[in-house]
Amino acid sequence: MRRPRYVISIGLAAAALIVSLSLSRAAPQSPVTLGGCSMFPADNIWNVPVDTLPVDARSTDYINAIGATDNVHADFGSGEWPPGSGSPIGIPFVVVPANQLLVPINWTAYGDESDPGPYPIPTTAPIEGGPNSDGDRHVLVVRQGECKLYELYRAFPNAGGSWDADSGAVYDLNVNGPLRPETWTSADAAGLPILPGLVRYDEVAAGEIDHAIRFTAPQTQRAYVWPARHFASSITDLRYPPMGQRFRLKADYDISSLSHDAQVIARAMQTYGIILADNGSSWYISGAPDPNWDNDVLHELDVIVGSDFEAVDVSSLMVDPDSGQAVFGFALDVDPASRAIQPGGSAMYRLDFTARLGFGSAINLSANSPSPNVIAQLASTTAISTSQVTLVLTDTHSGTLMPGLWYNVPITATGGGFTRTATAGLLVGGARVYLPVILKND
Repeated sequence: MRRPRYVISIGLAAAALIVSLSLSRAAPQSPVTLGGCSMFPADNIWNVPVDTLPVDARSTDYINAIGATDNVHADFGSGEWPPGSGSPIGIPFVVVPANQLLVPINWTAYGDESDPGPYPIPTTAPIEGGPNSDGDRHVLVVRQGECKLYELYRAFPNAGGSWDADSGAVYDLNVNGPLRPETWTSADAAGLPILPGLVRYDEVAAGEIDHAIRFTAPQTQRAYVWPARHFASSITDLRYPPMGQRFRLKADYDISSLSHDAQVIARAMQTYGIILADNGSSWYISGAPDPNWDNDVLHELDVIVGSDFEAVDVSSLMVDPDSGQAVFGFALDVDPASRAIQPGGSAMYRLDFTARLGFGSAINLSANSPSPNVIAQLASTTAISTSQVTLVLTDTHSGTLMPGLWYNVPITATGGGFTRTATAGLLVGGARVYLPVILKND
């Protein structure tokens, strides 16, 4: 549903709270890819769990505004609706090759808030609602190789290969940002990407959806919260939810009676939650059409109602208000950052790992010797996210006087889809003046 343009937002404090917990929940796994492309990095706000975050102070108001007794509806499935209309059930997408022809895009409404063309969109790209639709007519395209996502709203193909569209946005799926400029729309009302929030059959078949799910609400506030960038309402009543508001299915909601596919979707709503992205019907969750969907199974989700959800405060995950990066994974620090030794000596460093929001995966370590004369040795090549590992740097020069030699030794830690690096500095030989703030390890 299209939205009027406004330029006011709710500001959030960038409180990047780092929580050092040792929880059993594993870090997010690498998502099922499309054309070799993941939907943003593992620590993107779309891809991090929210099941341990605090409940938003206005949760009850938001739930009531959307509809506490209204049912969840999977707004996707197999076949067409109405039957014979040529309209697939859901928001389709297409993956195109790296050499897909770039074509011009003619903006018909919000060109000043759209990323300029050309876009690699084939004339035959699937359109939400089908070729004859008069609805939102979203077109979503992932281009292989560059792993960029191109999205259009109210898109119409032209005979010469170009497209007319009300608005559009381009996203680099390899990075967390920057987000769209403040107050800009996208192909979606909230200024968010659409495809990363769709339920896809390949994910459900793999047994896990490891990202938040897009959903709609009938009335929203004239405001937005991170990571959204745009709103579509004139309502200033704070009881209505802003665009970008995250919700989750309550942890004590029993999903065991649901069929496998419905359980996978419900479990994702408990762990990763749902993100309010557009105005529409109450609790309509978005997905991609697929002939493998069993529509009867998807209708099992109808038993879930609004009061089974709670609004979530995600502000503690924000690293930067202009980035989709969330506080998750682990931090790596070297203590001390640098040491000085005499030729033939050795220096010891402590590698500290701090879990962020319950990260629980094993971590693999590597440290390469910076020179044939300086040997790097790790006490262990694996760690957990709340542990410490010792690094020893040993110099093999003779003990004679020599000019000061400086070495940078990078330490790489990987785990749960994340890579962190830190550097240990080492000064061998020379006078103390080379490193006046470092205590010598005699």
